[in-house]
Amino acid sequence: MTIYAQSLVRRAVDTSQDNTSIRWPLREFVRYLNDGQREIILYRPDAMATNANITCVSGTKQTLPANGTKLIEVIRNNPAGAGGRVVRLTNREILDAGSPGWHLNTPSAEILHFMYDARDPKVFYVFPPATTAAKLDIVYSANPTDIALPAEGASLPTDSLSDNTSPSVVLGTISVPDIYANALVDYMLARSYMKDADYAGNAQRAQNHYALFANALGIEIKATLSVAPTSMSNPNINKNLSA
Repeated sequence: MTIYAQSLVRRAVDTSQDNTSIRWPLREFVRYLNDGQREIILYRPDAMATNANITCVSGTKQTLPANGTKLIEVIRNNPAGAGGRVVRLTNREILDAGSPGWHLNTPSAEILHFMYDARDPKVFYVFPPATTAAKLDIVYSANPTDIALPAEGASLPTDSLSDNTSPSVVLGTISVPDIYANALVDYMLARSYMKDADYAGNAQRAQNHYALFANALGIEIKATLSVAPTSMSNPNINKNLSA
């Protein structure tokens, strides 16, 4: 099911009891919704995990697609869409120490290893150097697409809205998975009450809603790990599950 942003904004508007969109205009709630999607990706890059087959550029240095934020994994060579040799993660320091000129090795259409530094999240390196015939299946975290801001003074229609259908949709669909819908509503409410923090109780309301937002993200990752396929030989996965 795809949830319309309009439905989430309606929930936030109803909770704030500003049904005339006077204190918090519709455009403002939509901006908060867009901010909330980006904040989810900040804490949960896997929420926008995207599979892609990319064509390498010549050389060792490769970059993510334009909408990429972080590399998650390089899976395999896939030059013809039918799969190919797996690509293994290796330590760049090992190559640098053992073969300082490895960036100048003979280019190949088949990649054996990749290297990644989280401090440079949109870039990864491959060995041997790639030719433009090299194609890789990768997984990366993508930026969410912003919901277009409605016109100044616009308000939500008064008809009854469901999550995935509406006779008069004025906004698009959210980019993050539907399971984050409630978290997004809490984020919008946190930001809206933060605006009115000088009023009695609103600062606490803002903190409460942001806590619910953050707690939902933490609970979701624990639930995901609890049912994820695991290998007893992978100590990292087992450690995460016991956290």
